[in-house]
Amino acid sequence: MSDILAAIVAGLLGTGAMSVFMWLIQRLGWANADMIRAIGSIFTKSYDNALVPGFVAHFIVGVVIAFGYVAFTNLFSISSFLAFLVIGGMLSIFHGLVFSFLLVVMVAQHHPLEQFQKAGSEVAVAHFIGHLIYGVVVSAVLGLTTPALF
Repeated sequence: MSDILAAIVAGLLGTGAMSVFMWLIQRLGWANADMIRAIGSIFTKSYDNALVPGFVAHFIVGVVIAFGYVAFTNLFSISSFLAFLVIGGMLSIFHGLVFSFLLVVMVAQHHPLEQFQKAGSEVAVAHFIGHLIYGVVVSAVLGLTTPALF
């Protein structure tokens, strides 16, 4: 599979896994983790019509970031699936820390809807774990689609 196709598939699957996790966190009431609507409402300035723009934006960004994972993993001579998971996992820790920090410090402070302006530690932890899930899924897909490993 080409790097381009692998990045697209990895990005879609990673973003899907992260979205399901964030939905579950929101549904269980553990944190205000409705990130799809939070993203969409940045564009629409409304909660009610934010779902579709949120999905579109989230999945596009997920695919774009997967290309970064491809570029990063291509810097190494990876010879095993486990190595893909370890390198991708380390990258996802960095990715999760950066995005969680940006979310809590920058996005929440300037979000147009009041319900998303309060992003405490539980929201940051939920997003950190969500980004870890994204990174592990992306890395697993990249490892599984690398023919040299099999």
